[in-house]
Amino acid sequence: MKVLVTGGAGYIGSTTAKALEEAGHTPVILDSLLTGPLVFVKDRIFYQGDIADRALLRRVVEEHPDIEATIHMAARIVVPESVEQPYEYYRDNVAKSLELFDELVALGKPRVLFSSSASLYAMKDDFEVTEQDALAPGSPYARTKRMMEEVLQDMAQATSLRAIILRYFNPIGSDPDLESGIYAKEPSHVLGQLVMAARGLKDNFTITGTEHPTRDGTGIRDYIHVWDLAKAHVRAVEKFDEVLATVDAPSTIINVGTGDGVTVRELVSSFEKVFGTKVPVAEAPPRPGDAVGAFANVDRSRELLDWRTETTLDEAIASALAWGEKRQEILGYE
Repeated sequence: MKVLVTGGAGYIGSTTAKALEEAGHTPVILDSLLTGPLVFVKDRIFYQGDIADRALLRRVVEEHPDIEATIHMAARIVVPESVEQPYEYYRDNVAKSLELFDELVALGKPRVLFSSSASLYAMKDDFEVTEQDALAPGSPYARTKRMMEEVLQDMAQATSLRAIILRYFNPIGSDPDLESGIYAKEPSHVLGQLVMAARGLKDNFTITGTEHPTRDGTGIRDYIHVWDLAKAHVRAVEKFDEVLATVDAPSTIINVGTGDGVTVRELVSSFEKVFGTKVPVAEAPPRPGDAVGAFANVDRSRELLDWRTETTLDEAIASALAWGEKRQEILGYE
């Protein structure tokens, strides 16, 4: 199967492209390289450009008429930046995605697998969220994801477009062969920050928010190995029509996580165990847009995708540390 992957030069996109290849499929990468590094594309079929460039989309489909689905990952993703730059987030994540979806329908390529986010969920007392639970997106970034879910649901009702929406929890780690991973010079992701502190690239790791209503006052997250997440995408494109037939609807939403909640303090403790030494830690108030957090109820991903995570938190941390040692060789910077 040939699959268009928007944002395929990014962290999750490049890992998913590799998982597609390992399953015998062919990814076609479309990426503007606004953030994703070209080196992550490797020797894959690649188009550099904007997802809203309809002429480019027509060329991609002309040259690859056997594309069977699109995995739409291209997006701006940094929560504090979205608070500071809402226009750029709504333009790139919402307005440009609208052009992409409309053109895919026009080109007769209606299957869309969309990267959404667990940051949409409202807080629950027990922190375990199902796809039917209340939403309260707390940042412009999260609101762009919610808007795109609604766009896809409405377009799926009105047109030939069909959508599976994956609500990601918190991807960590790198691909198994350490060919790609977190690439930002200073990652906003918690594990990237921990790796930098552990390797002496910053003075300490800062826990943002210590008075949350969790078991130890720090935020709670569901940390999923990026390789498990990538394989969930493979399963979703392989079972795309079957999933929608099972739910008897033109679109559906599926949580993709481990089903376990881990607080930031617990993550630090696990990290120190794997790393073998203490990490200097500081505390600070929550950042703008930060959520207390949640973890996934994964019943639907098991039932509809026949998928579950296979790696442990410790294995994900170990792969992030290994990538931290390797990334200068691949990216040219620490």
